[in-house]
Amino acid sequence: MSFANRKEAGEQLANALERFRKTDAVVIALPRGGVEVALPICRRLRAPMTLLLVRKLGLPGQPELAMGAIVDGETPVTVRNEDVIGFSGVDQADFDAVAARELTEIHRRNRLYFSGRDPVAIEGRVAIVVDDGIATGATVRAAIKGLKARKPAKIVLAVPVASEEALDMLRQDVDEVVVLEGLSSLGAIGFSYRDFPQLTDADVIAALNEAETARKRP
Repeated sequence: MSFANRKEAGEQLANALERFRKTDAVVIALPRGGVEVALPICRRLRAPMTLLLVRKLGLPGQPELAMGAIVDGETPVTVRNEDVIGFSGVDQADFDAVAARELTEIHRRNRLYFSGRDPVAIEGRVAIVVDDGIATGATVRAAIKGLKARKPAKIVLAVPVASEEALDMLRQDVDEVVVLEGLSSLGAIGFSYRDFPQLTDADVIAALNEAETARKRP
């Protein structure tokens, strides 16, 4: 299976999540890529969208390889990928320096994306966590760990595509996983999309605005 773009993937996920339409659900997108997948789900479920700001901690000199991740919150949550840290020889000072840099970016995005918006309540609700795909799972695991501090009633992880290795790790962290395509090995998520552009801050803000507008429609 492959998807034309994130919007098509989101529409297919919305079909798979239809049963949550009459529940008190909130759709939690992981920006930037997750917002375009989440928007069709919000429309279908008539659910609000919010964001969980999480950043991969890339290996120094090889930033695409995750040595961990950090997620926003009253107390930021960090997850370490000990396998990557071990074979790369990264010391604590280098790890902390990358974490500090990415936390600064999280704070920038927080101010930009949420300025003038009312907070979306998560406690006691069905939290549907959406991204455009999962490779190693380190970033999503950090997001879920941070989300649990907000006390949702249930956590559903919903993604178009994910590696089987990552899914095996993440199933223990959530109540349910909805995935359209499993990959037998780690690989670039973009290979599952014909059109997979990098999204901008403006794209994220536009998606949040559209989600708010869609909920107000009769």
